[in-house]
This record gives sequence, structure tokens and C-alpha cells, in this order.
Amino acid sequence: MAERTATLETTIEALTQQKKYPALRDILVTMNPADIAYMFDDLEERTLPLLFRLLPKDVAAETFVEMEPELQELLIRGFSDSELKEVVDELYVDDAVDLCEEMPANVVKRILRQADAETRKLINDILKYPEDSAGSIMTTEYIELRPTMTVADALKNIRRNGSECETINTCYIVDNSKRLLGAVSIRSIILAEEDTVVSDVMEENIISVSTLTDQEEATAMIARYNFTVLPVVDGEQRLVGIITVDDALDVMEDEATEDIEIMGGVTPVDKPYLRTSVFQFWRARIPWLMLLMIGATFTGMILSHYENALASVTALTMFIPMLMDTGGNSGSQCSVTVIRALSLGDIEFSDLLSVIWKEIRVAVLCGVSLAAVSFAKIMLIDRMLLGNDDVSVLIALTVCVTMALVVLMAKFIGCTLPMLADKLGFDPAVMSSPFITTIVDALSLLIYFGIATALLGI
Repeated sequence: MAERTATLETTIEALTQQKKYPALRDILVTMNPADIAYMFDDLEERTLPLLFRLLPKDVAAETFVEMEPELQELLIRGFSDSELKEVVDELYVDDAVDLCEEMPANVVKRILRQADAETRKLINDILKYPEDSAGSIMTTEYIELRPTMTVADALKNIRRNGSECETINTCYIVDNSKRLLGAVSIRSIILAEEDTVVSDVMEENIISVSTLTDQEEATAMIARYNFTVLPVVDGEQRLVGIITVDDALDVMEDEATEDIEIMGGVTPVDKPYLRTSVFQFWRARIPWLMLLMIGATFTGMILSHYENALASVTALTMFIPMLMDTGGNSGSQCSVTVIRALSLGDIEFSDLLSVIWKEIRVAVLCGVSLAAVSFAKIMLIDRMLLGNDDVSVLIALTVCVTMALVVLMAKFIGCTLPMLADKLGFDPAVMSSPFITTIVDALSLLIYFGIATALLGI
């Protein structure tokens, strides 16, 4: 794919320099709009307006939707009013809303000026919904039928209005007040007799979401029920829009990217990596680094408090990194598993006790296994092979007991903190590896020196 794209880019650049525009157009019209947008991303900006103008109107609109916001803004600023109107007229309402959300205010005003009155009203209505709500990602272009229609009438309606809709695979049946009554697939309509009434072939008890439902919850429903489209209703159960699977996939990708960045200790950045400035990366990372640095000072305070104990039994020092790393890794494993289960809806806060009980049993198995291997390693390698006589059986026992307890503590923290965060309304991904590792490091040292004090009398 990459080689093919590079070859196309080279060919298109050569044809552009030679001003062979008919040949350029012949190549571009054979390509998928997503591939055209991907290729445009790597071409020189000065050639983009020229190449974009070579595209047919429908292909140009689909390509425009797939492009990065920075390139969209570049093209819009170079468009005449008539060119901008052509693009806006070809966009579906949800794509036009996404465009308005990404553009600066002055560009948005220009876009809205070129939209017709009805489209402008629909865009403004959707923009009023809260960010990350189902209403903010829905489209208002769908097929609407009445229950008393015959199949023949329904087909006429679909033929008359279908070209303006994003999908016609599922049609929705509403009453005179636009309350959602049911749905019917285009397959059912085509296979039914023409005089059959729509209410006889429609499915009732349709699953829907409210306009204020969180978009992540709405897209999870699409995935759970294998839907290609999901209806959106208002507080009075009136149909106001639909969420299509392509928009759901975009939300899933954005949410997964955001969770990964937060779990890595980075404030999410919307732009692609190469289009994100050094300053923006600094701003996204430095708050977390400062917070974790301050948290790490507690580890230093604990070490300082037990400085005399370490001086009296220096062999204890060499095992500190191993214990802290094991605790951090154990907590990270657990937190990642629980965070993912929360995001998929596999568990919720009411399952807290079950999760804790499961993780305790896992921790016991892991802790005992690690402690046994650690004891063998300390005695065979540190004491016998390396000849370190300061490492006694009692010190090995101290390390191994600490190891088991640290794993148990880390697993407990790793499973409870994300679930508590989710219960309190925070993103559970905040309680991710860096944050949990910082907490576990400090507690590991307290456990270590507590057991050392009890067993070694330091």
C-alpha cells in the first residue's frame, strides 16, 4: 500500500509539473476518496487546490470529508464562494457539523453563509448538543415512513428522498408527531408485496438512544447489537436523527486513542503526530510529569526516613528496584485489564467485590510464584555465584515475603482505583500505569522496611 501510494504521488507530481491535467483527472477519478485524501496529506500544499478542482463534485466532497482539518482549512481559504457552496451542498449534515467543529470561527461563518437555510438550521441545531453526546454525532438525513403507507408508497418515498440520505438500508416509521414506532429494512420492503402495509412488516420495540446519551455509550450499543445505524430520539421519543456505523467507528477510534494517551500519562492531543508542534507536546506532557515527579518525592522521603536502617543492612538496598518494579508492573497489569473491561461494559461498580476477590486470588498465585523464584535467585545467584555473604537466608525471606505482599497490594490498588474513578464520574484511564506505579512504589517501600524491621530487628 505504501509503495503504491508513493508511486502514485511521484506520478501525480510529475503530471502536475507537466500540466497534463486530463491525465491527472483520469487517475484521480479511479481512486477511492479516502486514498486521495491520504495522498493529499503528503503532497505540497501549493498543488492541493489545483488537484482538488480536478475532482468531480461528488468525489471532491467525499475526499474533503476524509482530509485532515488543517488541509480542509487551507482549501476553504482558497475557495471562491461558489466553490465552497458546491462542497457544502454535497456534504451530509453530520459531516458539515464535524467540519464546523474543527474550523476557526471566521471560517465557520463563511461555511454557514454558503449553506442553504435548511442545512444551516440543521447544523446549528446539532451544534447546540453537548460535546461527546449522541446528538452531536448524529445526522438528520434518514428515510422516514408512515405506518399506513403501502410498500409501493414506501418505495416511491425512498426513490424520491434516498439520494439525500446517508443510508437507506434501514427506514424508520414515525407517527404524525414524529414519535418513533418501528423500523424496517430495505430488504423487507423489496421482498414484500406492493400492497402490503408498512406496519405489517416493520419491527417494533426498536433500540434507540437519547440525544444526551454519551457518544461512547451509543457507539458501544452499535457494537453490541451489530447495528449499522442507531436511531436518536428526544425526551418525548420523537425521532430526531440517526448515528451511522462510520461515525461510530470514528468515535471508537478517538476514544481508544484518548484512553491510550491518558494511560500513558499524556493529555490527549487531537492532531496527528507530525502535525503536532513541539510546544503542544510539551503542554500535553509536562503537567503529568510534574505531578508524577511530586508524587515520587514521597518515595525519596521514605528512603530518607529509613536511611539508618539501610546503612546497617546494606544488602537490603540492592533489592529495592526489583520490588518497586514488580509492584508497579503488577498494578499496571491489573489496572489496564480493569480499565478495558470498564470501557467494554464487561464490569461496573456493583461488581467491585467480585473483581477484588478475583484479583486477590490472582495476586496470591502470582505473589507465591514470584516469591519462590526470587528466593531461589537470591540464594543461588546473589549468595552462591556472586559470593555476596551479606545476603543471608533471613534477608532472602524478607525480600520474598515483601514480594508476595507487594503484588497483593498492587493488584488491589490496580483494580479498585479505576472502578472508584469511574463511579465518581472520572475517566478510569486517569488511574493508569504512571499514576498507580507512583502510589505502589511508595507503599512497596513501606511494606519492605516494615517487614525488614520485624524480621531483621533494624
